Amino acid sequence: MRGLRARLLAGACALLAVIAGCGPSGGPGDAAGDGAGRAPGSGPAPGTGPLPPVLDHVPTRDRVVFLTYDDGAERDPRFIELVRERALPVSMFLTDSVVGPGYAHFARLRAVGASLQNHTLDHPALRGLPYAGQRAEICGQQRKLASRFGVRPRLFRPPYGTYDATTLRAAADCGIEAVVLWRVTLEPDGHLTYTHGPHRLNPGDIVSVPSGESPTLSLAERTERLLGALRQRGLRVGRLEDHTDHTDRTAPPPSSPSSPSGV
Repeated sequence: MRGLRARLLAGACALLAVIAGCGPSGGPGDAAGDGAGRAPGSGPAPGTGPLPPVLDHVPTRDRVVFLTYDDGAERDPRFIELVRERALPVSMFLTDSVVGPGYAHFARLRAVGASLQNHTLDHPALRGLPYAGQRAEICGQQRKLASRFGVRPRLFRPPYGTYDATTLRAAADCGIEAVVLWRVTLEPDGHLTYTHGPHRLNPGDIVSVPSGESPTLSLAERTERLLGALRQRGLRVGRLEDHTDHTDRTAPPPSSPSSPSGV
């Protein structure tokens, strides 16, 4: 009798929860964080996992610097040959709207050793944008590169180097393991500028090579000039991905670098 009464009570409670709409909204979708129950168009709910570190320099005892190229506007065939001949482990941060029909060029670069990383779909300044918009830019390019090359980038560079806490959260939720800024910029005329610190190349520096609208030197020529400067300092080019595997995943307070050039 008691068992029957308990079952009847449980059934009545469940019916009331359904009618009132106040029962748990559980289910696989909510567990996966797909945004079930959120306002239409708001996108998946932000996760709660660790945020990616933000790097403009990698602490290392190796005498290496890291060459990173942005956007994908410059498609210099000689650069592909230079990467192949010197076995340069460069990182290409690609923007879909800039690369456009030029993905075949980057497939050739990947074939000779370059890595392909995320620089958003449309190159907006992300800081201040809502979570859904930032996530769409980052995750959208993750999917684009995965569909074209079968790889999901681990590294992300925010356009113009601007980001906020929402950027870091969106990047983490898109599978990004590190947000990559830069301490050194290789300018279109081949000279180096520095965002902070000593005005010389040091081990662990991340060098940004932005796409020049009307560069004085070709991409290959600028890179060759930089390689000469590295030799003078007793430095070589390292693979950025290999040196970010064990980076401390505690992100610094959200801020943006004082960048001499937008990338």
